[in-house]
Amino acid sequence: MSEKAMVKNAADPEQVEKAKQKVESRNDRRLNDVREILNTKRGRRFMWETLEFCGIFKTSLADPHQIFYNEGQRNVGLKLLADVNEASPEAYLLMLRESKED
Repeated sequence: MSEKAMVKNAADPEQVEKAKQKVESRNDRRLNDVREILNTKRGRRFMWETLEFCGIFKTSLADPHQIFYNEGQRNVGLKLLADVNEASPEAYLLMLRESKED
């Protein structure tokens, strides 16, 4: 999947600034969505189970063909974890505590 260019003329400061604002807006929206998920116990449980499913807490080592699949899943999980830590660092610790209670 190829991404559409955000500017037609990279030498145009106005186009560059608009593109920067658009990227920041998308990032802010994504992090706000993650915060919303993390605001409830159900959301934190869902996120924790998703991180576990992605295999971020275990090694990807397996037979050669399975390693690529495992690493792909793990990569998605690591992206989610990075979003959690950027959106609400304290939520990770809360999720960890709550997962031990379940």
